[in-house]
Amino acid sequence: MNYQFSYRARMESSLAGLGPNAAQVRRGFEARFRHEFRLVADGHGLVVTPRFQGRTAENVEAWKKVQDVLKKNPTTFYGDPFPEPAPGTEFDDLNPPPTFLVSLDGPIDGYTTDGAGFFGSGGIDRPIGLAATLNKDLGRAGRESALLVERQFELGPGESHNLHFLYGYIPEGFDLDSLVKKYKLDVESVWERSSAQWKNEGIRLRVPSEPWVERETSWHSYYLRSNLTFDSFFQEHILSQGNVYQYILGFQGAARDPLQHVLPLVFGNASTVKEVIRYTLKEIQPDGSIPYGIVGCGVPMPVIYRPSDQEMWLLWVASEYVLATRDREFLDGRIPIYPRRSVQAGDPTVLELLKRSYDHLTKSIGVGEHGLMRLSNGDWNDEVVVDHVPSSQTSEVRAHGESVLNAAMAAYVLDYYGQMLGYTGDTAGADDARARAEAQRQAVRAQWAGSWFRRAWLGKQLGWVGVDHVWLEPQPWAIIGGSASPEQRGRLVRALDELTRKPSPIGALLQSKGDDEIDTPIGTFTNGGVWPAINGTLVWALALEDGTLAWDEWKKNSLAFHADVYPKIWYGIWSGPDFYDSVLSRYPGQTMFAEPPSTDHKVQRDWGFNWTDYPVMNMHPHAWPLYSASKLMGLSFNDAGLMLEPGLPMEEYEFSSHLLGFHKSKVGYAGWYNPAVAGKWKVELKLSSAERMRMRQIRVNGSVQHLPSNTGVVVFEGQSEPGKPLRWELN
Repeated sequence: MNYQFSYRARMESSLAGLGPNAAQVRRGFEARFRHEFRLVADGHGLVVTPRFQGRTAENVEAWKKVQDVLKKNPTTFYGDPFPEPAPGTEFDDLNPPPTFLVSLDGPIDGYTTDGAGFFGSGGIDRPIGLAATLNKDLGRAGRESALLVERQFELGPGESHNLHFLYGYIPEGFDLDSLVKKYKLDVESVWERSSAQWKNEGIRLRVPSEPWVERETSWHSYYLRSNLTFDSFFQEHILSQGNVYQYILGFQGAARDPLQHVLPLVFGNASTVKEVIRYTLKEIQPDGSIPYGIVGCGVPMPVIYRPSDQEMWLLWVASEYVLATRDREFLDGRIPIYPRRSVQAGDPTVLELLKRSYDHLTKSIGVGEHGLMRLSNGDWNDEVVVDHVPSSQTSEVRAHGESVLNAAMAAYVLDYYGQMLGYTGDTAGADDARARAEAQRQAVRAQWAGSWFRRAWLGKQLGWVGVDHVWLEPQPWAIIGGSASPEQRGRLVRALDELTRKPSPIGALLQSKGDDEIDTPIGTFTNGGVWPAINGTLVWALALEDGTLAWDEWKKNSLAFHADVYPKIWYGIWSGPDFYDSVLSRYPGQTMFAEPPSTDHKVQRDWGFNWTDYPVMNMHPHAWPLYSASKLMGLSFNDAGLMLEPGLPMEEYEFSSHLLGFHKSKVGYAGWYNPAVAGKWKVELKLSSAERMRMRQIRVNGSVQHLPSNTGVVVFEGQSEPGKPLRWELN
């Protein structure tokens, strides 16, 4: 009954030979729980509580074998031998929460926990238990038990009768009675009320000339928010990457992913954004690092990857949240030190932990001989070192490697973090962050390869990566962070358009021609696949240069375009994976899977699973179209307010959310800004000269303000209060 996505089971399966696959090991682990059932809610339902019976001797021996294998070969995917988990953490959940099934609109007439007897020889299609009333047996407790309840009623000709049940689990700190009371109230209207609430959630982009766009953004807003889950160890909600990473491999990671998934929620779901930031802060290890991922109950993921970029994502999202919502109080909240779960006196504040992450990034990771942020054994791209560099040379890369991607991103993130510190009054911290951002800007600018920027420095033996062809990841950040000079920007955009965008109908290629030295086949995974997480930044960068190209790239990365281009591939229509195989591969539009060994082309190495085993519910294809939609407006927040530089090539469109709205019509522009606290905010609206000349007046909160005639930037100020947005119209 309790099938856990156990990363430990995968390790035991692949390293210790315990069973043919991880799924079977997980089923064996499931059998180690006894299920205790009881009637609840005045006899309206059942609750089952799993009780762990301990690991088998075979399982204990398998874990010992895992450690022995890692000791002999610490360069496998799982890395070094893993120490005992910290007190209070576990590789698996040994105390899963109770699960319940309750009838909301009437008492149950029967129940049983005898799952084997109920389904019998008829199985799921024709359970033999349907032929009789359930026997009110609570005695079954093993893996064949089930949570079954029965309601009896009669229907006359033409009659209908709705039944309402509540099913779920009870996390620590919650109780069933309050849940039942909440959903039992006016149960007939639950669906209607829920639907009405969804209509007001999330980001909408409306384009009258292309009505499918609003449907696409509505779906992404729904799907992103509905994939929110709760981590019972860290006691926070999380927007996991999902996909094969969680549902096949069994880990929540990488740490950067929930942070980027939550960026669109800055526009209307502040509580979730704060939870994801707190979740990440609670992960921070004693040395100041952020683990690659989390498995089980609070355990850092055993894995070879030691990425060098995680802290930047944390600094970026925290800065975005504070500057967008003006919620400075959030920075004063205290965070328990890992692995403690509750706050104690003297624990650091959110702001103090952000500064600790900043120190780890700038001092422990630091810069290399070219002044670029160091690489470690990977950055966003796990394959830039692992599966690319021979294992005999990885120590040199770890010591000397530098990442142009990290440096280009740092030029933006550190500057943005500096703005956030300035907003809080920390002038010295702001100056330091901005100075480091400028140093990265200059270091990246020096890595110009003629039409694009190099990708990484791997050391004196291996030299530079990304000289002979484009690696996409650093290129958008070079524009966003201001590393590229005006001349470089123009040449770079033309190169990206010709080499990575035009060849692909579903979004830009991660590499323009692929790399023969990477283990995976060209056109798949990071060897030239199509990645929504990177193409989201490309949309942003293109919007700063050419609104027409940005709009084209945004649409290419949509589910609608994928469905049109590859209608016979079922995924990519309502949800999708982390990446798609590109036109460089043998299977464009699909995602990676194992082929039989071939002599005429490279095939995927045996991961023990396929990405097609669970090719949906990755949050990048849902989060990035929403966040990058805001960048189509040229939106950026700063310590005084916000700036808008619209460049979309349409007469009419509208971006709307709880936090901010922007509307272009045939007669002018309008918008609103609704931060969490009262204040006076400066808004800068940058228009083309032709557009600016058409405008005659600006109205702010109903009052006409002076409109200077000698500049292309319209600047105005206005007051807002919670629930009373700053509203403006320009025409």
